[in-house]
Amino acid sequence: MHVKGTTFVMGQSLLIISAANPQLAAAAAETIIKPEPVYEVGELFELSIQLSYLLLLLGLLGVGTFYVIRQVLVRRELDLSAKELQEQVRSGDASATELFELGAVMLRRKFYPAANKFLLQAIQKWDGDDQDLAQVYNALGVSYVREEKLEKGIAQFEMAVKLQPGYVTAWNNLGDAYEQKKELPLALKAFEEVLLFDPNNKVARPRRDALKDRVKLYKDVVAVKSKKR
Repeated sequence: MHVKGTTFVMGQSLLIISAANPQLAAAAAETIIKPEPVYEVGELFELSIQLSYLLLLLGLLGVGTFYVIRQVLVRRELDLSAKELQEQVRSGDASATELFELGAVMLRRKFYPAANKFLLQAIQKWDGDDQDLAQVYNALGVSYVREEKLEKGIAQFEMAVKLQPGYVTAWNNLGDAYEQKKELPLALKAFEEVLLFDPNNKVARPRRDALKDRVKLYKDVVAVKSKKR
């Protein structure tokens, strides 16, 4: 979180005294040279700082409280959704779409074995459009990768982009999984596929550029080692 600084501007009051009234001018001069007004200005300045810190603290607490409340509401919504969908599954009336939704809820709640179970059931029962099925494979791939089962995750992402070649989210996930697996040329290829469909993709472009340098360096090192042999 970035919190912008607050600028405090102190104003000064200017007292203009008529030269036609020397007594008033002398009294004003005596008042000006006394230290009390300076002390009072200092006190006001310190008070302003204290109030500003207090307001800033209250603001931060307000943001934090909002975030906590939002998280609680999201979790409550997920719990209610999971409960309703699980009742459908127990009754045997759950459709492939409902199984997918339940798997997605379990994935968001980080219950990965349960997510895998329901997503696999959704795939087995799927009777809809293949492009929609690609989303199920992508979700299953994410679940496997979060369990550090990279091979299984990659297989799901590959299936997702096979069913829906322009599915840039699945291509990004595939590139990320290959990079985690240290298969840099394949990761680079996946991110380049993203940019074919979405040239300005903010995820793929920097990853592609970074991988280009790493792949080139790797090839140069391999070439040098081959020459030495």
